[in-house]
Amino acid sequence: MAKKNTISESDIISLYMDYVLEHNANPNSVYVFAKSNNFEEAKFYEFFGSFDAIEKHIFKTFLTNTLSALHASDDYLSFDARNKLLSFYFTFFENLTANRSYVVYVLEKHKNSLKGLSILSELKSGFTNYIKDLGIETIDIKQEQLEKIQNKAIQESAWVQLLLTLKFWLEDTSASFEKTDIFIEKSVNTSFDVLNIAPLKSVIDFGKFIFKEKIHMN
Repeated sequence: MAKKNTISESDIISLYMDYVLEHNANPNSVYVFAKSNNFEEAKFYEFFGSFDAIEKHIFKTFLTNTLSALHASDDYLSFDARNKLLSFYFTFFENLTANRSYVVYVLEKHKNSLKGLSILSELKSGFTNYIKDLGIETIDIKQEQLEKIQNKAIQESAWVQLLLTLKFWLEDTSASFEKTDIFIEKSVNTSFDVLNIAPLKSVIDFGKFIFKEKIHMN
């Protein structure tokens, strides 16, 4: 059978995800992967240098697809920072859910140590840039170095929040992952309330929700 002459980056991503799920393992080599999908090995290297690279890129693609969908919405563009971030979360996790089998396969064994996981490095870079450009209101410190520290802290805490939501989603067994939706709404609203030094009601409410769900899951 003649080899495929044209293959795109998205083709390779889809074929890789299918291979992993069908074989319950990563390909042994790029040669084996290319041969099993009837394309020249060199075509793979036109887009990716290794399987590690493609795995990192897959998670970045989830982010890219999310942002493309959001920026195509006039409603999203009119939202404040809080509602933009809520929209981001709901759309991002819709994308993950559409690819849940692959995401669970890749992350399940690392769900308690996601923070330093290299496979998420490109996702982290893109997400923290998104947070930086979101225009979240902060305390006006009027000191450049302290403002940089404050902004960096917001980006890092937002990343940790995303990882906590990802871990919750991996463990969520509710219909249509409705508990993850609740988690998203409560956690995002709580984080903005804390930034705005709002009453602690939402903080306490979120704490009760986490405590209840942890007891239930254990």
